[in-house]
Amino acid sequence: MSSFTFLAAALLALAACSEEKAETREILRPVKVVEIAQANDTRTLDYSGSVRARVEMNLGFRISGKISGRLVDIGEKVKSGDLLARIDPADYELAVQSARASLDAAERQVETAELARNRAEQLFVKNVSPKSQLEQAQLSYDQAVATRDTARSALDQAKNQVSYTDLKSDQNGIVTAINADVGQVVGSGTPVVTVAVDGEKEVLVAVPESDIAQFKPGKIVAAKFWSDAALTLRGRVREVAGSADQQSRTFAVRISLPNDPKVLLGMTANIEASADSARQLVSIPLSALTKKDDQPIVWTVDRAAATVHSRPVKIADFVGDGVRIAEGLKPGDVVVSAGTQFMTEGLKVKLDGAAGQQSALADTATLTR
Repeated sequence: MSSFTFLAAALLALAACSEEKAETREILRPVKVVEIAQANDTRTLDYSGSVRARVEMNLGFRISGKISGRLVDIGEKVKSGDLLARIDPADYELAVQSARASLDAAERQVETAELARNRAEQLFVKNVSPKSQLEQAQLSYDQAVATRDTARSALDQAKNQVSYTDLKSDQNGIVTAINADVGQVVGSGTPVVTVAVDGEKEVLVAVPESDIAQFKPGKIVAAKFWSDAALTLRGRVREVAGSADQQSRTFAVRISLPNDPKVLLGMTANIEASADSARQLVSIPLSALTKKDDQPIVWTVDRAAATVHSRPVKIADFVGDGVRIAEGLKPGDVVVSAGTQFMTEGLKVKLDGAAGQQSALADTATLTR
């Protein structure tokens, strides 16, 4: 064998050995994972609402007429007896004058009937007139008195109508709404001014029918406020609506709050309440969820073989930046939380040691309920 032939054979053997080593060398892809922690038996319900007074008065005039003046604005504090608005009293004052004139005429009629009765009594005593004439005079007098009393009541009623042209506050509070303004003609009972009465405050939240069973009168909840992240009050469910709203299909729940000067009407509040979990749900980051053949899946890691495998899951709902899984995962499962688009069935992976474990603990603490 020539030296050239020997050299070529050696090169071919070396190349074959390199290819064999390249084929046998495994490429391990590092992945970020989370470990599913044990799900709790309770979950947290979080609803937003607004702070309002427990008692709100929708004040309106007891008579109809044209509004001639409005003396308060939204947000203004009022006291009991303060004038809020006024109706043009001209027609009602004329009614008072008419009723007074009718009363004067009725009183004159009583005087006339009394004189006739007295004269009939004198004639009857002297046996000049029969008793029937005296009885007729007495009846006329009684009728005149009744007419006078009716006219007097009509005058009092007319005076009341004039007083009703002034809309006054019944209690101390804050004006929260103006429903009619100067120049508008309103009917009796039409709400004109809304006053939130000073005293206990509450939060009104709308709860869907899926969670309404978790709210019972007397239940203790936590009330937090966007205006002050450090402020948390202990609220109590005061009232639960007996029927759902026709449009939103939610139930109104009223939460009583303790008195606190930092809580003002109209503030936005978050109500947090604990609820029993009918199902054991686990949470994973949204980045861990992907699809395969239009089926939601996750990639789980087999620690022993260091390989990944797809697993179909059933989604319960989405919460924040995570997703809650109803079926398909159990505590202890290790799920790929990033880079799912690079995963293939049976792919060899490398867990990032302490970093992966630390990430798993952090995600589990924040997402698992």
